[in-house]
Amino acid sequence: MKPSHSQERSKRAAGQGAAPGARTGAGCLVLVATPIGNLGDITARALEGLKSADLIACEDSRVTAKLLQHAGIEKSLLAYHDHNAEMMRPKILARIAAGERVALVSDAGTPLISDPGYKLVQAVVEAGLPVTMLPGPSAPVMALALSGLPSDRFLFGGFLPAKSKARREAAAEAARAPVTLIFFETAPRLVESLRDLQAVLGDRRAAVARELTKLFEEVRRDRLAALIAHYDEAGPPRGEIVIVIGPPEEQEASQDDVDTLLRRALRSMSVKDAAATVAAATGTPKRTVYARALELAGEK
Repeated sequence: MKPSHSQERSKRAAGQGAAPGARTGAGCLVLVATPIGNLGDITARALEGLKSADLIACEDSRVTAKLLQHAGIEKSLLAYHDHNAEMMRPKILARIAAGERVALVSDAGTPLISDPGYKLVQAVVEAGLPVTMLPGPSAPVMALALSGLPSDRFLFGGFLPAKSKARREAAAEAARAPVTLIFFETAPRLVESLRDLQAVLGDRRAAVARELTKLFEEVRRDRLAALIAHYDEAGPPRGEIVIVIGPPEEQEASQDDVDTLLRRALRSMSVKDAAATVAAATGTPKRTVYARALELAGEK
């Protein structure tokens, strides 16, 4: 007897048949989002996905073992990270092709966000094998929602580079995009990065989110200059950091604004690089900014 529409909806609501391979016994890669701090944020579907997996591929087996112990789950773990990904991908593919369900998790949050998981997904797709996802916590999206900045369009830039010049180049590349910018950063480099971002982007509205979902969760919202002043005085904060920066504000940069940014940029950059950076940040024609940069450099 064919099930009614209401019965079919009930099965879907209960999670039956939701993931490829769930009913056929076929192998499948299942991307499982895990908590970014508060273990209570793991979803019921994520727990079920981990319980039903034949193997769990993870960044750090020690981190994942703690999560599984908290949930009362015992499973085989396979380390899959930047240093061994090339060697482990064929092994994972072989197990999926043999009919096993492999769950992929990162240390925290949604897999594939700033980790090598996307290469595994590419390989699974190219092999014609099924892949699905059990969604959940994501630090960039949570920081964006809490920032109070426009969230209709945004650009996630991953981890900021460790070196100042590379950070400024990354900021200049994103400077004219009319979207909110999101970056990961480490606590010790926070002030240096905020300074580089201000030098390139101007004094935009921004937010620094840390320890999201944890006991000492904090989101500090202000202009970049004010955030720099705060962390200069308070010292580097603890925890994992997400920086959210508002889009360019709809106003034409004054000559004073251009001069201020140029003087700041010329302290650490060549005339050519300073002009390119300020032109990108303000929308002022590069030729005009370069001519003014030469004048200011000659005043030294």
